[in-house]
Amino acid sequence: MTRSSLLALVVKIVLLAFIDAVAVYAAFFVLLQGNLVATVAILVVTALINVVYLARRRFLPAKYLTPGLLFLAVFQIFVLLYTGYVGFTNYGTGHNGSKEQAVSSLLASSLVRVEDSPTYPVTVVDRLGQLGLLITDPEDDTAYVGTADEPLTEVDAEFENGKAVSTAGWTSLTFQQVIARTAEITELAVPFSDDPNDGALRTPDGSSAYRYLSTLEYDESAGTMTDDRGVVYSDIGTGAFVAENGEELRPGWQITVGGDNFVRALTESSIRGPLLYVTAWTFAFAIGSVVLCFALGLLLALTFEHARMRGVRYYRLLMILPYAFPAFLSILVWGGMMNESFGFLNQVVFGGADIPWLSDPTLAKVSVLLVNLWLGFPYMFLICTGALQAIPGELTEAARVDGARGWNLFRHIKLPLLLSTTAPVLIASFAFNFNNFNLVYLLNNGGPRDTTTSLPVGHTDLLISMVYKVAFTGQNRDYGLASAFSILIFVIVAGIAIFSFSRTRALEDIQR
Repeated sequence: MTRSSLLALVVKIVLLAFIDAVAVYAAFFVLLQGNLVATVAILVVTALINVVYLARRRFLPAKYLTPGLLFLAVFQIFVLLYTGYVGFTNYGTGHNGSKEQAVSSLLASSLVRVEDSPTYPVTVVDRLGQLGLLITDPEDDTAYVGTADEPLTEVDAEFENGKAVSTAGWTSLTFQQVIARTAEITELAVPFSDDPNDGALRTPDGSSAYRYLSTLEYDESAGTMTDDRGVVYSDIGTGAFVAENGEELRPGWQITVGGDNFVRALTESSIRGPLLYVTAWTFAFAIGSVVLCFALGLLLALTFEHARMRGVRYYRLLMILPYAFPAFLSILVWGGMMNESFGFLNQVVFGGADIPWLSDPTLAKVSVLLVNLWLGFPYMFLICTGALQAIPGELTEAARVDGARGWNLFRHIKLPLLLSTTAPVLIASFAFNFNNFNLVYLLNNGGPRDTTTSLPVGHTDLLISMVYKVAFTGQNRDYGLASAFSILIFVIVAGIAIFSFSRTRALEDIQR
């Protein structure tokens, strides 16, 4: 074995050892979360990677394919599957965790100090960034330690003047450190025991703690939560505790709701209405953008192809400048130019007019199309220029001999050949504009806002920006509904793409 091959073997073993260590740690962490299937999957994939890269020549192609397949699985397949899974759940604001987490949060958020609570001497401790309370029982001088997630547990501790001041595995905070983290410490509630109804200990000053009991009482066997007024909130299968009058306790927990998100999207008037007009505008925007950009790009390509045209090289350079600049920067510039109060268009071009380019619902749609035309026509210009130059000159010459001129020559010879060449590009352009989030978000954030619906959508929002707002803006973020919208978008775009490709022979030409 040569020196270089030995070095390569050592490097390969070191890298595999690192991958194995990370995989074992990840598998152990996932196993602690109770996900046995994911744990087995991690270990199996890791074992396959070792087999592929430790083998000599038998798996040579797999050595090159494995990294790409892993990235494909992590960044594409997993994302698609997880989005599909979330679309069938109630995941969102108030429904983020498990039922146990919801119960703990409800009890902790309704804690009230017990009037005759004894005073517990306390030392604030820290373990790897996690705060805890080291409690001294005033009755028998026993030390206990606990955190927000772990109830009080008896420990061996060092005492000073009858107060536990330190224990193994924890770092006691100094007075200055307690002052610096006062807000965090005063919010800390340490469960008194494993029974959530036993309340918790909290400290207002970092030196003394008092017992707090919740105004809610949880009955695990009955699956109910009862408040201090005697109102019973039951688990009726909706992912929350609900009273008979419909009042709901928040937070709830995440559950599988089947196709309810899709039913809501298609039946609830407050969702169906915005969904329908946003879908219609999305189609209009995507089709209009493709048609306008292609028409202008083709017109310019035909113009510069004319034999009498001089300086074509310089004109073509000017035409592709919008395509050369970063799109996000151009969008922001256009947004500033279209400002109603001090924009360049109103103040300079139109002499101080008050044209609501981005605040009027109809004009805002026109503005979005105009800006997208500015951004998109150079690309179509380049595509059409190349496609026109690829048309054999013999065809056009033969058509001219047969008497074809001008419009007839373009319509019957150039346009069919041009469309057969650019059809895949037009389909891809439609799919891109169907999900053109950057333009809508950066230009005017989908505005102006539609005040007739509870959903945070505007008159120029596309489906993709609507999904973003439903998932990540507003007080109630509904990830399940947003994922359902994403699935609908995928089905629409995939269906259009399949239909479009089936109607053209472009793919057959590629295969030949």
